[in-house]
Amino acid sequence: MSRLISLLITFSMLCLLCTPSSEQYRQIKVKDYLDKMKAGWVGQMVGVGWGGPTEFKWKGEIIPADQIPQWKPEMVNQHYQDDIYVEMTFLRTLEQYGFDVSIRQAGIDFANSRYNLWHANKAGRDNLRAGIAPPYSGHPKFNSHADDIDYQIEADYSGLIAPGLPQTGIELGEKFGRLMNYGDGLYGGQFVAGMYAAAFFESDIEKIIHAGLKCIPAGSQYHECISDVLNWYQQSPDNWQQTWQRINDKYHLNPDYRKFSCSGPSDPFNIDAKINGAYIVMGLLYGKGDPDSTIVISTRCGQDSDCNPSNAGGILFTTLGFSNLPDRFKSAIDNEPKFSFTEYNFAGLIAVCEKLARQAVVRAGGRVETDANGDEVFVIPVKEPQASALEQCWEPTPVPEAVNFTEEEMSKITFKVRKPEEFIRTWQVAGPYTQAGADALTLFNVVFPVEADPTQVTWQKMPVDTAGYHAWMIELDKFFNKENCVAYLRTQVWSEKERPAVLELGTDDGVMVWLNGELVHENNILRGHTAGEDQVKVNLRADWNTLLMKITQGQGGWEASACFCDEKGKALTDLKYKLD
Repeated sequence: MSRLISLLITFSMLCLLCTPSSEQYRQIKVKDYLDKMKAGWVGQMVGVGWGGPTEFKWKGEIIPADQIPQWKPEMVNQHYQDDIYVEMTFLRTLEQYGFDVSIRQAGIDFANSRYNLWHANKAGRDNLRAGIAPPYSGHPKFNSHADDIDYQIEADYSGLIAPGLPQTGIELGEKFGRLMNYGDGLYGGQFVAGMYAAAFFESDIEKIIHAGLKCIPAGSQYHECISDVLNWYQQSPDNWQQTWQRINDKYHLNPDYRKFSCSGPSDPFNIDAKINGAYIVMGLLYGKGDPDSTIVISTRCGQDSDCNPSNAGGILFTTLGFSNLPDRFKSAIDNEPKFSFTEYNFAGLIAVCEKLARQAVVRAGGRVETDANGDEVFVIPVKEPQASALEQCWEPTPVPEAVNFTEEEMSKITFKVRKPEEFIRTWQVAGPYTQAGADALTLFNVVFPVEADPTQVTWQKMPVDTAGYHAWMIELDKFFNKENCVAYLRTQVWSEKERPAVLELGTDDGVMVWLNGELVHENNILRGHTAGEDQVKVNLRADWNTLLMKITQGQGGWEASACFCDEKGKALTDLKYKLD
């Protein structure tokens, strides 16, 4: 009997050994992972350093070859670039709280970042500081930049710590990408993450791009855009400029593919994630594995011509590995300085990515083994990614009434901006006004008809907190789509009593303010919008008060915000506003 039982056990074990496993694995030595991951960061730094001087100087046109800077080894040190440092905030959150950190904690950490930001990043962070919790900080109802490039330029981290783990990259996008983006703006980052995850095991660029496409919804315009570029490449494999023209015609000049462009569908300035994602892919395909060609072609496509070669360079360099990079790209790396407002210098960055990659592998069902030579090996499960649900910024999902952080959560946010309802959101606008050959600084001092007699000009209602427009910020760039001009904003303010007040202003660019016909403030400047940057002491009378503002515009963003508060900084919520 015992012999029979022994035979049955032996037979069962043999059957298990002969049964093919339902799960496949692939392996990469930890030292090889480190070599590739390190190269990925170098590629980002090289791309943004090389393309930086050209950023947004060519919009809707190819950059001439003679306008591309010559590469110099010291250009690799890009410690103060948002293309690099923003994603380190996400790494720090993961290091402190682990991969299961809540999206709300991620939002608190991002709200407390101190570096300069623009577009979706800035709008998302402003929302977080105003108490709008994620994912609503990136929702189109509150963030008119939700389709912008931002998460795409900073998603490299999510693939670099997830070798062969595209689903991890998708999940990290759902957590960190939704702080500032939505729809195609989110998918751009998940696409980039998928390409990085594949680059640790694949060198064929087309296969890497297809791996990235698996990480985003097939019905999205972003997926359509990248698929178009792949098809056009097959038709014109040796003529990148012909493919560029096709991209420009469909994704820049066709308003159907710019439905949520932050500056409007006809503005030459295009920071939409789709078209800039196409330029990443252009560099990868037409660069044909050559580092210089990849970065130069991606740069010459124009628009955000430092972010795009940064992504392209990072992905390609990951396939190559640090040990195989030409000396000119790594000889001058400075390991000492920390990246802007982060905890990491270059060496620390590599160390934290290794630490997180180990966690990611195990969390995904893999393991870390030691081979016969004593080398550590990542054993990584092969799984098909499941893309996020299809969303579109121009047809967003509804948001609930409760979108705010709790009081306890707000107490953890060091840097705050006012709640949306504390800003003035009732405005009329007149303009835009221009003068031949005059720039914004010159136009500031030109007296246009509004200043002579506001009743003799045409006023329009300025959309704020309505479909496609920010919840509290006045987006003149989206409304007018002009450069080197001025516009005037007007509202009527009711105060039940005479009182001193402070008018908190943020403008991009300069501002001149009249209250009841009296000039109370002027600041002739070129700057980005920061809420409350100017503080103007005024006196409100017990009646209707007329507030008039002149806002100048140079190039790029054109925005403003205003809020009345008392002398201690508390918003005057009893004021009423109306249009004249």
